[in-house]
Amino acid sequence: MFDALAYDRVALRHDGAATDAVGPVSLTLHGEERVLLLGPSGAGKSTLLQAATGLMPASIPGRRRGDIYLNGQLVDSRRPADWADTCSYLFQDAGQTLAGFTVRDEIAFGPENRGIAPAQMPALIAKAMARAAIPASWDDRRITTLSGGERQLVAIAALLAQGAPITLADEPMASLAPAAARRMADLLLAPGATTLVVEHKPGPILARSDRCVAIGRTGRVIADGVPADIFPAQAEVLAKEGISLPLGIRLHLAFPDLIGPFGVLDKWRTSPPAARVRTLRDALLPAPIPPGDIIVTLSDVACAPAFGPVVLRDLSLALRAGEVVAIVGPNGVGKSTLAACLAGLLPPRGGRRKGPAGAMAFQNPEAHFSRESVRAELETVTEDGAGVARILGRWGLEHVAHQHPFTLSQGQKRRLALALLSETDRWPVLILDEPTAGLDGAAEAALGAHIRTLARAGRAIGVITHDLDFALAVADRALLLDRGGLRFDGPCATLMRDPLRLAEAGLLPPTAAPLLDWLERAC
Repeated sequence: MFDALAYDRVALRHDGAATDAVGPVSLTLHGEERVLLLGPSGAGKSTLLQAATGLMPASIPGRRRGDIYLNGQLVDSRRPADWADTCSYLFQDAGQTLAGFTVRDEIAFGPENRGIAPAQMPALIAKAMARAAIPASWDDRRITTLSGGERQLVAIAALLAQGAPITLADEPMASLAPAAARRMADLLLAPGATTLVVEHKPGPILARSDRCVAIGRTGRVIADGVPADIFPAQAEVLAKEGISLPLGIRLHLAFPDLIGPFGVLDKWRTSPPAARVRTLRDALLPAPIPPGDIIVTLSDVACAPAFGPVVLRDLSLALRAGEVVAIVGPNGVGKSTLAACLAGLLPPRGGRRKGPAGAMAFQNPEAHFSRESVRAELETVTEDGAGVARILGRWGLEHVAHQHPFTLSQGQKRRLALALLSETDRWPVLILDEPTAGLDGAAEAALGAHIRTLARAGRAIGVITHDLDFALAVADRALLLDRGGLRFDGPCATLMRDPLRLAEAGLLPPTAAPLLDWLERAC
């Protein structure tokens, strides 16, 4: 077994930072090994991947101590671009990966840089699109017309077309619907692949990984081994670091006398204590909030992205104060477009919107930043120094207060963007577009609690998400979009326990759904 990628006592520090972003780390990825890299937001996982081909510090300003080897060669022996035949890299933000004008251009970019003959290109592009389940009709589509999830699919197809023997992927599943995420996990972590994947939610990656490495808040390795050994043995350590754990492990920590590792329901089926069952059911579902007055209504509207065609027709719905609404559906169905109409950012092409203006947290958090530091951004919300300090602490950003927002980790950027919109009472309607992408387990739990607090204060909250477990935990109501229209509008728990309806839209039930079914019967 050869060493595909090796970090030898590597520590990395961004320019202007007082401390290392990660390290020192010694870590080896062997040939034909599939490794899952876990860690809380800001632990330096993305920085480690960026350094693998020398991108950091060659293009991303910073300093490195220690050595990195690709296929036994020092990474410094080539320019970062010259490693394209050896190592392919998927950025956390698909927008950073995409370089072409059209889908076809994007997928061809990697092979062209490897010197693949033009005559071979059409077949290679078609094969990559088919493997990623991208319709052939997309080949001339401009990248700017794609949704966030569709861009992620194209970025993965481009990665496959590049054909490099080593793959580094930073949160490849974050913007994908559950069924698409499983398909992509099968491709990126096929048996025999040499892959290092960063993910906050192990999900479909965990079962396909040979090994799991966890980095703690200090930027050092705290666990390294076979997933089946690490999660039961070191689950409490991982949880304290803010790392997301599979549902079965979380249940095992909460009820060790009832639940075995990886969700084996040992004693539950015979005589579960009623009080514990009710407590667990309540933990899976949000505490009810009495609905308030209607804030926004859409009446027979048609929704379309700016300069794009109509994607949703004949929609009529209302948002009430105190209500959290999950907006779910397959990639590219128009969830973000509907959200922009609800918030008043996009006028409907037909029909009528009635209600005050709202705010929307975009998929790309950088779209919200315009100041030179995190503190300066928050001073646009409140000029009170004590108020800024409270917001920094509430969102876990106090240690990066003086950093430029663009230097933050993806999870930190998202927390800052959410803080900018939610820490003011200016917006009665707040729509969050994929708010959990890039968040670790602790940050996600805090976000869920904050969303419910905002709803109790009288806000109407919409949450676009592919994380149906998060939707189940925070939302009172769900809207299911598919095939150009609204296919379900009702209680979130009802939709999440309807596998047939979800399957029709290419979605999978949340992992908690079978347990919730059992709990309902037990209670």
